[in-house]
Amino acid sequence: MVFVLSSDQQPLDPCHPARARQLLRRGRARLVRRFPATIQLLDRTAAQSTTHGLRLKIDPGSRTTGLALVAEPTAPVVWAAELTHRSAAIRDALLARRGHRRQRRQRHTRYRPARFNNRRRPAGWLAPSLRSRVDHILTWLRRLRGVCPLTAISVELVRFDTQALVNPEITGVEYQQGELVGYEVREYLLEKWQRTCAYCGATGVPLQVEHLVPRSRRGSDRVSNLTLACEPCNQRKGSQTAAEYGFPQLMALAQRPLRDAAAVNSTRWALYASLQATGLPVEAGTGGRTKYNRTRLGWVKTHWQDAAAVGASTPERLRIVTPQVLQITATGRGLHSRTKLDKYGFPRLRLPRQKRFFGYQTGDMVEAIVTTGTKQGRYHPEGTRRVAVRASGSFNVTTAMGTVQGLHHRFFRLVQRADGYRYASQPTSRLLDPLTS
Repeated sequence: MVFVLSSDQQPLDPCHPARARQLLRRGRARLVRRFPATIQLLDRTAAQSTTHGLRLKIDPGSRTTGLALVAEPTAPVVWAAELTHRSAAIRDALLARRGHRRQRRQRHTRYRPARFNNRRRPAGWLAPSLRSRVDHILTWLRRLRGVCPLTAISVELVRFDTQALVNPEITGVEYQQGELVGYEVREYLLEKWQRTCAYCGATGVPLQVEHLVPRSRRGSDRVSNLTLACEPCNQRKGSQTAAEYGFPQLMALAQRPLRDAAAVNSTRWALYASLQATGLPVEAGTGGRTKYNRTRLGWVKTHWQDAAAVGASTPERLRIVTPQVLQITATGRGLHSRTKLDKYGFPRLRLPRQKRFFGYQTGDMVEAIVTTGTKQGRYHPEGTRRVAVRASGSFNVTTAMGTVQGLHHRFFRLVQRADGYRYASQPTSRLLDPLTS
């Protein structure tokens, strides 16, 4: 759906893309942003309009976070997005910087003295790769709050309980009782084994939780002894161990650390505190509740549909009216360093202090219409048309088919300034509520 602002910059209810195109053609509105699509009415103020509350639902993930906007009175999903974090890039950059500094100290060349032993971390400190996850979500909360009438937030606070995964006999955990029992462990196994059968690699089929060492052979219920298998493989394996069945490597794979689960658990309270600081009512839900709601609605596994199913506020019927899902990828806003380093940590290239040339900077979304030369054509902005600038005026443009190099700046037209994210759209699956279809 398209976000709508009043003539006095106040958020109104989103509208259908067809309605937005009609308003633009008639001159009653102007385009404010392309991603996310936002228009501003020219002939209506907020006092002349009636708005309905929207609930932002968030499904935090270690790599991708699902976002969904649900209208409160009638409960349709009016907007959805999947936000891909850049935590791995931040971690790799920090590791590379640490390696360069350590090498220079060992070679006794010019270096900055180590300062990690005389610093005190403040309360609530998070590693930069973890802090970026929280900051990305808060950034989009602020953006959505500025273009739509948000009244409440639902967030998946507890995705995996690592203590319950290691010790299934633990007591006193409410979501392990009643109809949600087993959802936490199964959800973690689906993420860990990427929804494939560990034995035959089948996907898109019903999967069963299977013991690598069967319980009849004194195998435990610990998560390190569990995997996923399709029904035929589970039946053929019987009471054999995974090694006896011909898959000895699965025992080592099952011992992989709970890295993704730990990353989500490390940031969940910082995210929850930040959401509460916004002043909006915040509802917290567990991963088991999300899985239960999604299974009850008959939806497939996607990040944005998980977000729409977060929390106990999810109604019995939930309609999907948004025609597309916005794919958001965090790319950063450039580099602070003024040099490029070689593999030994020595500078090899000096970067210019100026980032913008001829009115463009790297990352801007553009439209290019080339009328001369061997690269004639129209490169239309669809979320992937990003420009890479040079001081010479010969730019590169990234398209869905690859990178086109050496286009003169006079062929370009600015569509949207770089904001640290890359955008793309994909159609929704047009899922219907099984209770009404």
